[in-house]
Amino acid sequence: MRNDVLDDFVRADRERGLGVYGIHLYREGEPPVEHRVRSDDRVNLYSIAKTFTAVAVGLAEAEGRLTLDDRLLDHFPDLRTMAADGVENVTLRQLMTMTSGTSHEWTADERIDAADLLEEIVAAPLDAVPGSRFAYTGSGVYAVGRVVERATGADVRAYLLPRLFAPLDLHNPPWHTCPRGYPFAESDLFLRTEELARFARLLLQEGEWEGAQIVPATYVQRMAAERVDTSTLDWGERFTLGYGLGVWIDRAGVYRMDGSYGQYALISPEARTTVTVTAHSELEVELLDAIHELILDRLK
Repeated sequence: MRNDVLDDFVRADRERGLGVYGIHLYREGEPPVEHRVRSDDRVNLYSIAKTFTAVAVGLAEAEGRLTLDDRLLDHFPDLRTMAADGVENVTLRQLMTMTSGTSHEWTADERIDAADLLEEIVAAPLDAVPGSRFAYTGSGVYAVGRVVERATGADVRAYLLPRLFAPLDLHNPPWHTCPRGYPFAESDLFLRTEELARFARLLLQEGEWEGAQIVPATYVQRMAAERVDTSTLDWGERFTLGYGLGVWIDRAGVYRMDGSYGQYALISPEARTTVTVTAHSELEVELLDAIHELILDRLK
C-alpha cells in the first residue's frame, strides 16, 4: 500500500477542521499505514463500547452461558416483582439491538440517581411492543452487560480480559463503571487508535487472530447480518441503513463501529480493509464522508 494513500484525507482534516487525533488503515496482506495528529493516547470510544459488549455476548453464547433469545428476566428472576408490564418478554437480542420497546432513555454521560440502574430500567414502562421499533438508548446494552456478569460470574470487562483483551495485547483497558461498580457496557471504554484497529482487524478476519479463533466466525458474521430497521431515524443517512449486534450498517457493504465525536472503525469485508479513526470532531458527518470518499472509495 502506498505511503501517500492518506495524504488527501490528512489534508482534508487540516483544511476542514475535522478534529482527527489519528487514523489507521489496514488492508489484508499489506503493512498498515497510520497518521498521527497528536500522540496515540487512550481516549473514550463512547458507543464503540457497545461492539465490545456484543462480542462478550457472542463469547458467552459460545460457552453455553446464555443465548440472544434468552429473556432478561430469565437471568434476573429477582426483579420480576418490580418489572413493568411486558418486560417479561424482552430478550437480550432486543436489548442489544435497541428494539426492546423500553421508554427508558439513558446514556453513560448522564447522572445515575437510582440505587440500581438495572432496577430502574426494568421498572420503566414499555412504550412499544418488544421487537417492533428501534429507539436509541444505552439502557439495553447496559442491561446486557449486567446479564453477562450474572451468567458468567465476571463483569463484562473482567470477562473480556482473558478472552479478548489479552489475546489482542490490549493491556488493562479502562472502562468506567456505574455507582454499583459495573462497567457501563454501552460507552466509556478507553483505547488508543492502534488498539481499536486491532479489534477492527479481528472482526475483518471473522474472529481469528494470529492463528487462533478468538471469537466464533459465525457470530462475527451475524453481527452485521442480524440487523434491525433504522430507516425512520432523522439523524441523517448514515444512521438509516440498519443496526446489527453492536454495529451500524454503512454504505457499499461496509459496517462500522461508531462513537460520539468521530470515533470510527469501518470494516469492509469486500475490500478486505479496515479504517480506524479517533478524534474530537464537531463535524462527524463530514469526517465519515471523508473516510469513504478519500480512502475507501479509492481502494475499490
